[in-house]
Amino acid sequence: MARDLNKLSRVMSHALRHEPWLYELELDDEGWTDVEALLVALRAESPSWSTLGERDLLDVIGSSPKQRHEMAAGRIRAIYGHSLPGKLHRTPAEPPTMLFHGTSREAAAQILKAGLMPMGRQYVHLSVEQAMADAVGGRKTGSPVILTVRAHDAWAAGVAFYAGNDKVWLADHVPPAFVAGQP
Repeated sequence: MARDLNKLSRVMSHALRHEPWLYELELDDEGWTDVEALLVALRAESPSWSTLGERDLLDVIGSSPKQRHEMAAGRIRAIYGHSLPGKLHRTPAEPPTMLFHGTSREAAAQILKAGLMPMGRQYVHLSVEQAMADAVGGRKTGSPVILTVRAHDAWAAGVAFYAGNDKVWLADHVPPAFVAGQP
């Protein structure tokens, strides 16, 4: 049966990134839960998903350009973008030389003074490509400002960065000395 992969991806993200308790899911300290537990929750969510299987989850993961989820050894998790209370454990990694952050003109002025902070999320989200930062910033405003982050310099100075996926990097906070752009 053909599945609406976009809808399935949105519900998976809600369950694994934002409110797992609504789906009776338990996430470990790295955000993992059992694939079967997620399937049970999703099957209960919609009659059209009553026969949902692991292959459907793999189709969502494989078709997503944003690579938001991963599966391994019978477990699944959202890779980044969590708004859960508490903080998921991440292993620091050496970032690329430059990363980018798209935002509104008003927020850019504040960021250049105070640095990048996670706001309502667990981590600051940074893009490896300017085009992706522009698309992200475009969700906030019609004329996004693209800030450049000297990520490797910040890392060398002790700022922790974490690999989200091949397009997204995460940080706890990036001080203003490593952020450049025009508000």
